[in-house]
Formats: sequence, C-alpha cells, structure tokens
Amino acid sequence: MSVKWLPAPELRVGIVVSKKVGKAVVRNKVKRRLREILRRLHLPKAHLLVVASPEAREASYAELFQDVARALKKSGLIQ
Repeated sequence: MSVKWLPAPELRVGIVVSKKVGKAVVRNKVKRRLREILRRLHLPKAHLLVVASPEAREASYAELFQDVARALKKSGLIQ
C-alpha cells in the first residue's frame, strides 16, 4: 500500500488498483474495501492518492485496514 497526499481546502481521494492486482471483479472488491476504510478514518482535508499493491488481492478487510492506517501514519496524515 502506498499513500501520497497534499494539503488542500477539501478532501479528495483517488484510489489506484492496477491490473496486477487481478481481474475487474477483484479490483472492484479492493476499491470498495479501500473506500469504506477511508470513509471510516475521518481524514483531514487533503488530496489523497492511495495505490494498492498486488498483495491487496488476498488481504482481508482487517489486514487492509491495518495497512492503510500504517501508511497514513507513516506519511504523517494521521496520528
């Protein structure tokens, strides 16, 4: 999981899931999970780009949540 962000007057999120993750059904499942995780985190105002790695295909919801939270903490967006 990779996260990039810039300060901004509003929250905007982009989610990138490449074809390396899997076919369309799998990519959409990963995107749905990531959207729900980001919605639950109550992020500050910023432009945010989340890039999923191929390992996201086998990850459970809890594992994805931990990975996203770790990436956001590492980037300094949340504490």
